[in-house]
Amino acid sequence: MKLKMMTSFLNSDLILIENTLEETIQAESLLLRQASLHTLQAGGKRIRPVFVLLAAKFGNYDIHVVKNAAVSLELIHMASLVHDDVIDDAELRRGKPTIKSKWDNRIAMYTGDYILALSLEVMTSIEKPKAHKILANTIVEVCVGEIQQIRDKYRFDQTMRDYFRRIKRKTALLIAVSCQLGAISADASEEISRKLYWFGYYVGMSYQIIDDILDFTSTEKELGKPAGSDLFQGNITAPVLYAMADSHLKEKIVRINEHSSRKDLDEVIETIKNSGAIEKSLDLSDRYLKKALAILDGLPQNRAKKTLKDIAKFIGKRKF
Repeated sequence: MKLKMMTSFLNSDLILIENTLEETIQAESLLLRQASLHTLQAGGKRIRPVFVLLAAKFGNYDIHVVKNAAVSLELIHMASLVHDDVIDDAELRRGKPTIKSKWDNRIAMYTGDYILALSLEVMTSIEKPKAHKILANTIVEVCVGEIQQIRDKYRFDQTMRDYFRRIKRKTALLIAVSCQLGAISADASEEISRKLYWFGYYVGMSYQIIDDILDFTSTEKELGKPAGSDLFQGNITAPVLYAMADSHLKEKIVRINEHSSRKDLDEVIETIKNSGAIEKSLDLSDRYLKKALAILDGLPQNRAKKTLKDIAKFIGKRKF
């Protein structure tokens, strides 16, 4: 079952969020407005707003309050993608030109900063100091994660623990906080909001690990960017770390750099795919998913709980 079908009962609320996102990014500067709109219209699954809405179903659900948390978190995600594309020197995002390739790095950085600032502004509509503190801390952690990503480029001696810390800040934290703030904005209990946070964290870790696997196993058409882009850009992911446990394979992998030819990259990709590293990475993702599903067992039974379970299973079986 596709994600859109699983969440079809949220369609009217998701449309409201999409419209609010478009209204929010309007700027007096034509260039800033065009660049922000370009990012929004590049699409995306809007999975963070979905998690916000589903988590809010465990409390007093009011879409006109909850939508602000959903919009705020999606704006942080959008801003991080704009900054990531500058860091990675990426030309494409979901098959479309990035802001840095359509304009330049300076425009991209200021656009990302603008979108990030908007997220804080939107959140002020929710009169809960705890929610503001959580959001501010999340932005700090996301920024630290971006710096770590720069630091770790082509650092082939990093450990799996380094990788976990990086993907926590890159992906898992924002999904965890989406669940947490969804619950808080709907006045759910502290226990429920805490459980939803950990559900989101475990799902987010699994989600990013699957993304890192797909970078090796999917096609350019499916990915919207060349296969193996992560490794080519120096991002060392779970499949690479598992493959490098073999010293012979490590000798081949560490030769990859930003000047490597497509032929050399394709050969290393095939080496990693045939090393058993993909299967080990899938097992790692599955272990996080099992933890997420175990958390759900302790939550009240409702339609949102079933949908969260379906989404978690969908993430684990995702092909692209």
